[in-house]
Amino acid sequence: MRSDRCSQCLFGMALIVLAAAVAAGAQSIAKPTPSPSPNPSPSPSLEHEFFKNILRDQKAIWTSPLHLERSDAKWIIPSGIGFMALATTDRITGDEIGEANRQDNASRIISYAGSIYGLAAVAGTFYFVGREKHDNRARETGLLATEAMIDSAIVEGVLKSVTQRARPADGVERSEFFDGGSSFPSGHATGAWAVATVVANEYHDRLAVQLAAYGIASAVSVARFTGHKHYISDVVAGSALGWGIGRYVYKEHHRETPLITMQFDRRARQYGVGVAWSF
Repeated sequence: MRSDRCSQCLFGMALIVLAAAVAAGAQSIAKPTPSPSPNPSPSPSLEHEFFKNILRDQKAIWTSPLHLERSDAKWIIPSGIGFMALATTDRITGDEIGEANRQDNASRIISYAGSIYGLAAVAGTFYFVGREKHDNRARETGLLATEAMIDSAIVEGVLKSVTQRARPADGVERSEFFDGGSSFPSGHATGAWAVATVVANEYHDRLAVQLAAYGIASAVSVARFTGHKHYISDVVAGSALGWGIGRYVYKEHHRETPLITMQFDRRARQYGVGVAWSF
């Protein structure tokens, strides 16, 4: 096995990245929402700013550890302890689930929902249906889901290249880091949670949509473990990372769309237009 010092360095790095993603989301939540201006200046569309926003997202994600404060220790320390506990028992839990094979087919099928093709299909459906039906919320959901999916793919790709953790099926070197593997973190879990978080936040007034989005993301995460593709710490790290990225993307780039309604009173002969914003 690798030295404990090497593993501790890896865990510390992983926790910093996870903290960065969640902290970025928390920082955007804290930003005050400006009140709508009577004559707002036209702003570029999300389509026009799409690639620029991805670059901005990456900068925010990777530099956010620099903005962590002492108060963040109350969630970083417990999360770090829990993560290390999972990581140190990964080989045991992985070998235990490896003895069961009945769930392999179901796990493989469920995992499709977290693949790049499955996630792209979800995001694309929201976007094109939204454009076709002039539904701005659905259109924005598709764009932000795609943005979150790309952001998560970049981040988890970098982490995989750095950690090089061997997968459960890699024999003697299984669960070891820096062995040329690609187990940490789970890409399916990261992408699924990033997209699910965007969808759930966009439809915050639809409980059924939220339950479906988070339920599917959870199922994908579990399937990656039961399907012998990843360890528990891989999917937990990926899920947390995806949630943080999805929340950041939504809070940073969501645009409040005004609801315009006609108001009239025939008896009083009064007519007007009502405008409401949903935050």
